[in-house]
Amino acid sequence: MVKFKKVIEKDMFFGAEAETFSLAKQMRKKPTDAEKAMWKILRKYRTTGYIFRRQHPVEFYIADFYCHRLKLVVEVDGDIHLKKEAQDHDEGRTGEMERYSIEVLRFTNCEVLENPELVTKKLSEFIHKQTKNLNDLPPLTPGEGERGGEVVNT
Repeated sequence: MVKFKKVIEKDMFFGAEAETFSLAKQMRKKPTDAEKAMWKILRKYRTTGYIFRRQHPVEFYIADFYCHRLKLVVEVDGDIHLKKEAQDHDEGRTGEMERYSIEVLRFTNCEVLENPELVTKKLSEFIHKQTKNLNDLPPLTPGEGERGGEVVNT
């Protein structure tokens, strides 16, 4: 069994249960084409200190992408999200994220696959708006950098 030492900031997962972590791990193994394309976009922000995580547990939800430093969730929505019941669910989920002061940016599969430049522009504008005063952002914490968490086999 693998356990993470208490190097990773506990509030990064907002009380997510073990089952949520297990499901997130499975989901990371089977990304959609749009998620692959978004991941390619988000990886470019690593060099500026904004590390995004794929399929990241937040309480009992799994965010498509999450940057703890920005407290930002990025969702990539397929056609199912056009249905009323899915939109209601998304609205409730966004409300839960906002309860933790997490902002949510949503993009459609089409936007990500067909207009990655616009997606990058919107992300960059959001980050610029959030970081006008860099002193407002918390410093990087253990677990946010390049493989910063220490793993211990037990």
